[in-house]
Amino acid sequence: MSRLIIFFCCLFFTTNDTTKETDSPPITKNMIHKVEKAAIDSFPEDKIYNAKVLEHFFLKLKENESHSNQKINIVHIGDSHIQSDLMTNEIRKNLQQKFGNAGRGLVFPYQLAKTNGSYNERFYSNRGWESYRNINPFKSHPVGLSGIALWRDTGGFAIELNIKEPAYKFNSIKIITPQNQNMFDLAISSQTKTIQSTERKIITHKIKKGEAISTIADKYKISIADIKRENHLKSNNIRAGRILKILTNETRPKNITSSEFIALDLEADSFSHYYHSEKELSKIFLVPNKEASKYELNGLVLEKDSSGLIYSNIGVNGAKFSDYNKYPLFFVQLKALHPDLLIFALGTNESYDHMEAGAYIAELRLFIKNIKDQNIDAPIIVMTPPPSLLKARRPNVYIRDYAKSIIEAAKTDGFAVWDLYDEFGGMDGIQNLKSTGLIGPDWVHYSKTGYEKQGNLFTEAFLKTYDNFKLKN
Repeated sequence: MSRLIIFFCCLFFTTNDTTKETDSPPITKNMIHKVEKAAIDSFPEDKIYNAKVLEHFFLKLKENESHSNQKINIVHIGDSHIQSDLMTNEIRKNLQQKFGNAGRGLVFPYQLAKTNGSYNERFYSNRGWESYRNINPFKSHPVGLSGIALWRDTGGFAIELNIKEPAYKFNSIKIITPQNQNMFDLAISSQTKTIQSTERKIITHKIKKGEAISTIADKYKISIADIKRENHLKSNNIRAGRILKILTNETRPKNITSSEFIALDLEADSFSHYYHSEKELSKIFLVPNKEASKYELNGLVLEKDSSGLIYSNIGVNGAKFSDYNKYPLFFVQLKALHPDLLIFALGTNESYDHMEAGAYIAELRLFIKNIKDQNIDAPIIVMTPPPSLLKARRPNVYIRDYAKSIIEAAKTDGFAVWDLYDEFGGMDGIQNLKSTGLIGPDWVHYSKTGYEKQGNLFTEAFLKTYDNFKLKN
């Protein structure tokens, strides 16, 4: 703060002592953000602040680079910027290219909840599903790890999972349900069953001139109603020359065939029910467990039989820290992902609620507390929210204040920070984001290119920080 005061004092006396040929540019709020950030132990060139909290995680990365002997899990939690999996997919690809691909991680049937999701996989079902999101008022629905609940009260369904990106074929799949209940079976094939039965024989009758429907019914010893039903007649009127179908009382043999999924043998641990295949799979079916009476799905985890990185993204359109904080099941199920590193990216929706920075930091701290209460001891990187505009294209000063407060809280609270707000130019840079096609027409969401750029910038900062760690160790 003292440096900031000196800065402004010097500026005041300089501009009043002499007359310049041109006016000095105005000091914008974003410039103030940069000065304040620089005053906090000089923000590092690798652009991740308080990176020392990542040292234990970096040791794991370094060991795995040398020995290729473990899976390393990163979990990225956020709002609509994350649900789309555009930024996170870019980070996933970049980091797995360097550290190895151990699997896709957490996936969710967003299509069945009628919302958008990753392009890497697609889900289909022959039945409709109920869904509920954590952004809605609290209800006793099974909202958990994915921030969206999906459920049915009856069976008769099959959910088909198709992997579209070949790099994410999997050897194991884990099913996440409330209280780890055994609600689903898995299948990769079906068998055809044939049952022998009988059916009534159908013959035809050509109506003769003067013939009545009652006469025909008497001839074949069936009811008039049977004739009308089989021939879709609305009255007893018939005309000569028409061909009638006659459902006789005679029977003939009939083979009934049906297709039935062959359930795989599942195993269970404290967090999930799972299946492992020696062969990589790109398709699998979730079908009802015959002993279950309800079916609630919180997510699936896909992994490979290889060491390397697993990068899971969890995002809900419109979500805030307070929305995740409403549902304890989220934090209980987070343990199923065994996170080695957590990344948070929330704040845009809080700003649209005009939430003050102090309240925002309080919700962030509660979120971290809820995680630690589950004995999850993973280092944290908090991404500051990206620049955006409020309604009527008013500057989103709340985002600027969140970024400043996040950086100020980092050392006290023991997390690292990547300042996406500053990387994208803050409020000063938003017109440039628009002119270069990086931000969308709503001035809040970004284009595919914009999200990919965010992912590449984060990857660059992350790898620079990791390289600096290796130089010192």
